[in-house]
Amino acid sequence: MAEALMNHIDPEAIVLGVDTDSREAVIRLLAGKLKAAGYVKDSFADAVLAREATMPTGLPLGHAVNVAVPHTDPEHVVKPGIALATLKKPVTFANMEDPDEPVDVGLVFLMALNDKDRQIEMLQEIIATIQSEEAISGLMQASSLDDVAAVLK
Repeated sequence: MAEALMNHIDPEAIVLGVDTDSREAVIRLLAGKLKAAGYVKDSFADAVLAREATMPTGLPLGHAVNVAVPHTDPEHVVKPGIALATLKKPVTFANMEDPDEPVDVGLVFLMALNDKDRQIEMLQEIIATIQSEEAISGLMQASSLDDVAAVLK
């Protein structure tokens, strides 16, 4: 299942070891990569941030590293793709299931999907991948595109 995930992540939209202290900066960085690669419209970053404010995407996994899966509505997307960031130090997202609870996130998958039905499918693929502590650890230690591809195969 994870093999399909690598097929959706644009190599140009993978950023390793991001050093920032805000979720907004991470989302804008990844949205910029997707925009440059032709996946999303100019409105995408702001739309993701607006959605994150009301429908947060932090996923506490009970591992050393938690994950966030920000996304927004299909009208901001040109073609489907995923951007990925590993963070040098965690940034705070709100918990998907309890918006009042902060979640320190070290791994961010920014989804650009132009089909609502695919959104659930893609979320399931990401969740299947991140349930493996080994996969998360591999992604966090990745220092190259090849490392990321090896983990997500």
